[in-house]
Amino acid sequence: MTLELVAFDIETTGFAVDDQVTVAGFVLPVGCRVFCQTDGRPTDDLEAQVTERATGDIILSTHSDEAALLEAIQEFTAMRLRDDDVLLVAYNGETWSGGFDLPFLRTRYATHDMAWPFTDSPYADLLPLFDDQFNTTVGEDSYADLPSVYETLCDRPCTPDPFGDSGEAVGAFETGEFVELILHNVADIQRTQALGRLAERYCSKSDFNLKSLTATIAD
Repeated sequence: MTLELVAFDIETTGFAVDDQVTVAGFVLPVGCRVFCQTDGRPTDDLEAQVTERATGDIILSTHSDEAALLEAIQEFTAMRLRDDDVLLVAYNGETWSGGFDLPFLRTRYATHDMAWPFTDSPYADLLPLFDDQFNTTVGEDSYADLPSVYETLCDRPCTPDPFGDSGEAVGAFETGEFVELILHNVADIQRTQALGRLAERYCSKSDFNLKSLTATIAD
């Protein structure tokens, strides 16, 4: 049985425990499902502006604050990801030595005393897989970051990233540049999805090093 890859990625206001999730995106066969919180600021025609500049189909919902965004992710995962046929993947989402997205989400869900959303679907991180199973050396430099590995190994079109560095996503939220922030997230999840598909073609199932994200005690 081949699992359906669902790539995901989040954007945040920073890296500290009291920073917040601003955008979360998932790639499904029908397109990208993206959640954005705006801290109560208006978002007129936001989906239309994103769709006009993005590659592929985008389904976008906006939320007044982080708690509402996290609740929407709970509802989405309960309906769409709790399936034995789904494999959730991220790039440096959670690795044996750390990672970013999943540890950050655990802290934010715990801060709001909300149930952990990722249940009953296996997870694999693509960063160690590409680090171990592919040669990403160009000249004298070996690359491990998502944009560089994607550019080195993939020729599939994806949404142009408006940012040269992920750190710009923090400033974009502060200044209300929601279109650019969302497009950056879409670019990252599309790049992650493309790399996951590439790995499926050239790596064994055991190379994916699957793990369960189901909490020991479910709420």
